[in-house]
Amino acid sequence: MSLPVHLVPTLAGVTAGDTVVVEGDEAHHAVVVRRLRAGERVVLTDGAGRTAVGAVGATGKQRLEVRVDQVTDAAAPSPDVVVVQALPKGDRGELAVEVLTEIGVGLIVPWAASRSVAVWKGERAEKSLARWRSTAREAAKQSRRAWHPGVTALTTTDDVLALVASAELAVVLHEEGSVALATVDVPASGRVLVVVGPEGGLTDDEVAAFAAAGAHVVRMGDEVLRTSTAGVAAVAALLSRTPRWR
Repeated sequence: MSLPVHLVPTLAGVTAGDTVVVEGDEAHHAVVVRRLRAGERVVLTDGAGRTAVGAVGATGKQRLEVRVDQVTDAAAPSPDVVVVQALPKGDRGELAVEVLTEIGVGLIVPWAASRSVAVWKGERAEKSLARWRSTAREAAKQSRRAWHPGVTALTTTDDVLALVASAELAVVLHEEGSVALATVDVPASGRVLVVVGPEGGLTDDEVAAFAAAGAHVVRMGDEVLRTSTAGVAAVAALLSRTPRWR
């Protein structure tokens, strides 16, 4: 059985033999929800590549002490994968974030596309972004990732164009793309960017702008996937041709 994973702010400087104190919601979840007791073993991670394994010591409702006996540093995944996700309607945004996190995406970028049905403004924007970030955090722990993904604030098309221009490979998913995703050369390092449009599809102007910035406009077959699942399908196809999945 896999050991439970809990997130801590930092593990910098922690070595075998040290005691790490977990406080707040993470400690509450471990002690009250998971009912961890002294002597049970857990995994701690800071989400920045370092994990520590140890045994639970003293516990309280908002406090958990872990005696560390093993520390591991994982190299950052390469290539780094970024997904620009147009805002979907309903709870499909959280679904997209969950599966993208599980598959190993390093950065998720919410995007207000021209045809996005959902609108993030004011308090709604703050709450929606908080849900995306919470979903990414929990999915990263569930999938036992040493490196947790970031979720940026809401971006504009101009922001996305800048990301496209700076990536080693950028692909835009489009059912009328002239290039098959399977034929695109995938770099072994650097940044791979995937742009996923909204339910209403990309506008001609958006497609043209992305192509002009250096993106490949690609298709993935005859089927048209939902915006909440298209990204994970594309990332899987790309990662299968990198050292990360070999």
